[in-house]
Amino acid sequence: MKKLEKIDLFNVVLESGKQRPYVPLFYQTFGQPIGSAPIVVVNHALTGNSNVTGENGWWNELIGETKTIDTDYFTVIAFNIPGNGYDNNFGNLISNYKDFTIRDVARIFWEGLLYLNITDVFAVIGGSLGGAVAWEMAALLPNRIQNLIPIATDWKATDWVIANVLIQDQILNNSDDPIADARLHAMLLYRTPQSINQRFQRSKFLDSSVFQIENWLANHGIKLKNRFRLSAYKLMNHLLKTNDITRNRGDFSTIVKTIKASIHIVAVNTDYFFIPEENKATFELAKAVKENVSYHEITSIHGHDAFLIEYQQLAQILEPIFNPQKQQNYVSA
Repeated sequence: MKKLEKIDLFNVVLESGKQRPYVPLFYQTFGQPIGSAPIVVVNHALTGNSNVTGENGWWNELIGETKTIDTDYFTVIAFNIPGNGYDNNFGNLISNYKDFTIRDVARIFWEGLLYLNITDVFAVIGGSLGGAVAWEMAALLPNRIQNLIPIATDWKATDWVIANVLIQDQILNNSDDPIADARLHAMLLYRTPQSINQRFQRSKFLDSSVFQIENWLANHGIKLKNRFRLSAYKLMNHLLKTNDITRNRGDFSTIVKTIKASIHIVAVNTDYFFIPEENKATFELAKAVKENVSYHEITSIHGHDAFLIEYQQLAQILEPIFNPQKQQNYVSA
């Protein structure tokens, strides 16, 4: 695994007005040295982390040498959302998770980039929670990003998202086996009935009354429990309901008009969490006030998780953005 680096941030003032005297920000870099190539910031999803490529990299199919996001041409930076536990330092976990918002995370990521002497980035990309953070990063510093690529996400938490965050929070705070039980519910949000039914077809294990779908869900719960901390799950889940780039700012059209980045919205046609209709509405609003905005849709039976499954479709969407031939004129700052 690529070495985990740390930036020490002090006296971090949260959106709520509360202050954190110290926030460690962990990150990994891949590809070219900082300052020698265009910067791509990759934001992880709810149970993800900064290890985007290489050994156990969760986006190996898209990021790496000769891949769509080619580390021979780009510097890739991925931060860990503070409190996600990927550093394995349990002292850095966050118990007061409701103090934090996505805006706080986006601001902390920008502080990390500025610490690394990075003021402008070629692209910020992320799926689900990571895409929501990307939207907020663009709203915070609208002149610093060339390409904003939010995937299977939205710039706001809809009532549907807020409702499911509440259910997850209730499970996480009241279950005897909170991580595993919450994961059971979450997996059914991330997939579709068609995907589940097609895969398992009501099959059982031989000489057993256990359905394979039951075993599949149970294994997902066990796996997450073995690698994820309860406080991290509570925080990541809570952040989803705080997603709203218009909060205390004005309407969406006014805000998106200030964002200089080319915005490439990527939805999934069967996403039951961040539904494509909301992304289409976002596109219509954005294109009314901004020219450099596009809408793309992954076609899949698998629902929300298609952004982690349908790599070929996603690569085809991203290729025109990350084609290295377009980066030949890059000059180091």
